[in-house]
Amino acid sequence: MTWASWTTRNVYTGRGGALSEEAGVMTGNLTVHTTWADGMANVALQFTGATDWFTMTGSPTRCPSEEASRALHEAVVQAVRKGAGAIVPPATAHEGQGQ
Repeated sequence: MTWASWTTRNVYTGRGGALSEEAGVMTGNLTVHTTWADGMANVALQFTGATDWFTMTGSPTRCPSEEASRALHEAVVQAVRKGAGAIVPPATAHEGQGQ
């Protein structure tokens, strides 16, 4: 099994924050973590320095390659910085990356 993961700490949300399945809207200083395995990417959010992780709305999502999952992670970080109730971008937004 091939897998990869990326973590970006200290991502400050834009106005409107990011959406999680368990906690709803999350705002402030977040850590974004993406794990990719078997063609699926899982994205989790954490208040930086806390212990609990929350599933970002839109996760898991189909993701065809490790390279595409890296591009997805970067797209998620940018979406969180933008705020406005950020969710994981649709699969079509990063599917062509890394192929």
